[in-house]
Amino acid sequence: MTNKNKTTMKKIIISLICCLLVNYSFSSNTGLAPINPAPEDSIKVVSSPDLYNLSLKWASEYNKISAETKIKVISVNNGKMKDNLLDQGEIGFVSNEYSTGFDNESVLKIVIGRDVIVPVINSNNPFLSAISQKGISPESYARFFDNKDSMNWGTLLKGKQNSTAIFYYYNDESILKGISQFLKTEKSKIHGIEAESSEEMISAIKKDPYAIGFCKMINILDPENQTMAENITIAPIDRNGNGEIDYNEKIYDDLNSFNRGVWIGKYPKTLFSSIYSVSSISPKNEKEVAFLKWVVTDGQKYLYSNGFSDLLLAERQSNTDKLYNARVYAGAVSNDRLLLKILLFVITTIVLAGLIAGAISRYRNRKKAEVRVKASVSMPMPDENSLLVPRGIYFDKTHTWAFMEQNGVVKVGIDDFLQHLTGPITRIKMKNEGHKVKKGEHILSLIQNGKQLNIYAPISGTILERNSALDTNSSMLNHSPYNDGWVYRIEPTNWLRENQLLFMADKHRQYIKNEFSRLKDFLAEILKADNEKYAQVVLQDGGELIDNTLANLGPEVWEDFQLKFIDPSRQMWFYELF
Repeated sequence: MTNKNKTTMKKIIISLICCLLVNYSFSSNTGLAPINPAPEDSIKVVSSPDLYNLSLKWASEYNKISAETKIKVISVNNGKMKDNLLDQGEIGFVSNEYSTGFDNESVLKIVIGRDVIVPVINSNNPFLSAISQKGISPESYARFFDNKDSMNWGTLLKGKQNSTAIFYYYNDESILKGISQFLKTEKSKIHGIEAESSEEMISAIKKDPYAIGFCKMINILDPENQTMAENITIAPIDRNGNGEIDYNEKIYDDLNSFNRGVWIGKYPKTLFSSIYSVSSISPKNEKEVAFLKWVVTDGQKYLYSNGFSDLLLAERQSNTDKLYNARVYAGAVSNDRLLLKILLFVITTIVLAGLIAGAISRYRNRKKAEVRVKASVSMPMPDENSLLVPRGIYFDKTHTWAFMEQNGVVKVGIDDFLQHLTGPITRIKMKNEGHKVKKGEHILSLIQNGKQLNIYAPISGTILERNSALDTNSSMLNHSPYNDGWVYRIEPTNWLRENQLLFMADKHRQYIKNEFSRLKDFLAEILKADNEKYAQVVLQDGGELIDNTLANLGPEVWEDFQLKFIDPSRQMWFYELF
């Protein structure tokens, strides 16, 4: 671009900017596009009819702690709700039945509670050991209801147990509908002893060791202690019908494992439904965001009394993260102002592009092209020999590293193995300077398109500095995990003792070799469970692992990877090897 052309372009751009500013100033002064409109004093919540009472409860309780926030709740049907939300950007609370039409990228849709149906038995059932090991498949339940002669434990367990199984139920439409969908049969075929209420049904099962029934999760919980009702156990479900409770079905050890299993998709979808908050756009002001955050945190305690199960703490945090990404404004931004910002951005980009075009070398352009081509092709995962493992730094079992600088401050980050698995990290959450951490404490979250891994501190100490560059360029963790992508500088409090629990390069390579072996076993289980869904994003044609292996896998896989490869509780086996 010649100097003459540059001068001409500058004049044109300056003229355009002046015209835009004059036009925007005029529209603002005439009241057509106010820059800072007064924020509304109230929040409007549109509710599906079945969530109206719950919505009113949330509004009432939130008003007690935020008196300046006035919430108006309106109950409307599906069609009107969709129209209202799309036209005005209001908040909506909808059940699964009314959620049709909200599954697209323009909708902020967050799970705020669940309605879970569970099969329950007496804890003193004489076949409890077999039930726990084998589970009961949907097909066995279906055969159980074929005729009265088949209603025994031998039918349910595919064995020779002749003891009669007494089936209890109560007349709840949502439960009967869920059971019929789970069994792929008609509701009329579900028969047994009908109880007057859930309380009567649970009481009957507590008294009969051979009894079995289906009820809502909330019917067997102590709401204050969040424990299972005495003498009641959830009967494990053998989803794939292979006669055993295998890896992808093992969620029945305790309530926390069960709730997590429901969250990440290990429980039959026909036996639970979710309730959601929805909006056609991101919440438009801070009051709306604050209210929604309260709903998915402190407001969860009001779900039980309205017939719903609450969310796990980890899921509450995940949903809060989604709200964190919402674009929040103190007041509504006018269309004219937004248009002006877009135009100014485009014009500025053109100017900068023209000025620097001559300064970019062909070499860099060629390198960038090579990077783009490489990114579009699935590359093999580096092995333990080709991964970066610098000498002179300490590594921790949870895939972090630590390096003491000359001034005694320790720099920490994540290892090359982990960043190759996650793929491009889109956002991270860090602790602030001054925060005191202990070895094994959660200090960092890696987020990739909504999926998250929690990372733990390799040492104890006080955070002196966080790498603020990662706030706007989190991909530095991928490009330079040991240099530009460092995470914290920490003043250690127990370095001499704790570095004895870390290991250097050679042992780290040995550790990574074992991790690769475990990773292949881990992925084999996933392929076994859902080969069609995941095979193409895990392995190349030759059977090699694909680089960025976790990037295209679902959140349920990330959750399992967290438990098996990151959480400190599973890592003690390694020390037995060395």
